[in-house]
Amino acid sequence: MQGHARADEVASLQLPVLARAYTAGSLTVSAVVEALLARIAGAGEDHVWICRAEDATIRARAAALDAELRGDPAVLLRRPLFGVPFAVKDNIDVAGLPTTAGCPAFAYIPERSAFVVERLVDAGALLIGKTNLDQFATGLVGTRSPYGVPRNPFDARYIPGGSSSGSAVAVAAGLVSFALGTDTAGSGRVPAAFNNVVGLKPTRGIVSASGVVPACRSIDCVSIFAFTAADALHVLDVAAAYDPTDAFSRPAVNSRAAFPERFRFAVPAARDRVFFGNREVEALYGRAIEELAGLGGTPIEIDLAPFREVAALLYSGPWLAERLATVESLARGSPDALHPVTRAIIARGGAFTAVDAFRGLYRLGELRQRTLSVWDSADLLVLPTAGTIYTIAEVTADPFGTNANLGAYTNFVNLLDLAAHAIPCGFQANGLPAGITLLAPAFSDRALGRLADAFQRRLALPLGAGQERMDPGGAVLTKSEDRITLAVVGAHMRGLPLNGELIDQGGSFVETTRTAAAYRLFALDGTPARPGMVRAADGAGAAIEVELWQLDVAGLGAILARTLPPLTIGTVELGDGRRVKGFLCEAAATAGRPEITGHGGWRSYLAARA
Repeated sequence: MQGHARADEVASLQLPVLARAYTAGSLTVSAVVEALLARIAGAGEDHVWICRAEDATIRARAAALDAELRGDPAVLLRRPLFGVPFAVKDNIDVAGLPTTAGCPAFAYIPERSAFVVERLVDAGALLIGKTNLDQFATGLVGTRSPYGVPRNPFDARYIPGGSSSGSAVAVAAGLVSFALGTDTAGSGRVPAAFNNVVGLKPTRGIVSASGVVPACRSIDCVSIFAFTAADALHVLDVAAAYDPTDAFSRPAVNSRAAFPERFRFAVPAARDRVFFGNREVEALYGRAIEELAGLGGTPIEIDLAPFREVAALLYSGPWLAERLATVESLARGSPDALHPVTRAIIARGGAFTAVDAFRGLYRLGELRQRTLSVWDSADLLVLPTAGTIYTIAEVTADPFGTNANLGAYTNFVNLLDLAAHAIPCGFQANGLPAGITLLAPAFSDRALGRLADAFQRRLALPLGAGQERMDPGGAVLTKSEDRITLAVVGAHMRGLPLNGELIDQGGSFVETTRTAAAYRLFALDGTPARPGMVRAADGAGAAIEVELWQLDVAGLGAILARTLPPLTIGTVELGDGRRVKGFLCEAAATAGRPEITGHGGWRSYLAARA
């Protein structure tokens, strides 16, 4: 499929489908791009985009990826998002494109893309453009933007949900494979429910927020919209990485891989279930509970009151002052530049003092303690993503009340440091979708993703606003296939003689980093040339450059089988505190061998010898 493809010639944007087509040569990135540009043009004034990359730029990037694949078929292994089209919410920086956060007066053009965008592009993803949002990510409705209201693809009379409105619609309408949003109070989940897509709100801090315009910086998360839970989790595997430039970044350590085969899930007691008169969404939630029971779950009713009290803190406490921190000069100097509803909300932040902030933190701590007992009896919490959906007219008539109702099941999540996956659960009689959210404590992202995937497959609903069904080959990796991070220090690094062994075993490059300052490096005998890294017994070591790769269990086993003494695979401590598997050397084998620790790494040593 070369040249100009019709919009209907690319039947699926699911990640495994694209990967298979690229591998087989039945589809090119250029063909995908032409199809998407035709779809975007055909959508007309849908208010999805605030700014798109130039068509010529998109085509040139696609052509470069196609050329890269022709020259090196293994690129699909090194670039886990090769040729995957994506979009980002316009409060996330993309180099050379304006960042507006939904406010023209705030706009600036960044010289560098956000950390997470750089990771996605390095993994082969192809940026299409920047999407519309509720101004300064303040709102769950999707109507608070001077750039218009993104058109709900199921019924244009209804809101798309916010604040990540354009990102959710872009996926649902088949304009991209996935999109980045942000989530502070539900902005990455409510739009997922209203557009029949998955909204993955990761554990706070495991996806960097560097280069993201803050809403509440201390609790903001970059979120992921995709057609399937498996696709969203695959994107998260690429996007998640420790970023030392982000004050709130943290490594995804001690991640829970899966829930038990027989699991327990908490649901609100009947008195705590609010649907604002929407009996159909209530019924869909009830059926979702039955389907989860069919997957091996046992529902347990809990008191949702402490969670609701936490939610109330977000818009009645000092976290409003944190929203003001980002736009204070604009709000005070040019208040008319703000959307009237946004201005009214943010202005309330000026009423709080430092004393109020500490009191709010104390109260949050007390309420958090009250919620912890839930996790003693349940593996996860299952809630409606939103109790109902509103028309644009209803939101216009009551912008504050309708928005508050939409946050009933979402506002507490980031304050309590929970991970969340919002997934579709069915359709109302009028054709509008509804969804549920699976929630669990921090670092349960993969376990939630697996269960979300199983639930999606059980229901087999259409994806987004089309009629496509889930790809049977795109399931989340099973426990035995989990990918393991391996630190390589010598000949297995990219471009060096043994790198092909990693690629042959399905390894994917993650990043270049350094160990903790606790290792020594020696040049060993043998062909090909290779180093030996040992942990310094006296603590007088240095930080050594390593590459991190990911392999499944079988791939790591194959590498281990080929690893001959004096090399071995053990645990390596990285400079940011992470501990990963990695190549080490038996200390006795370094006796009499040249120490090259001072070079800081094998590549630098080779360069010095050249």
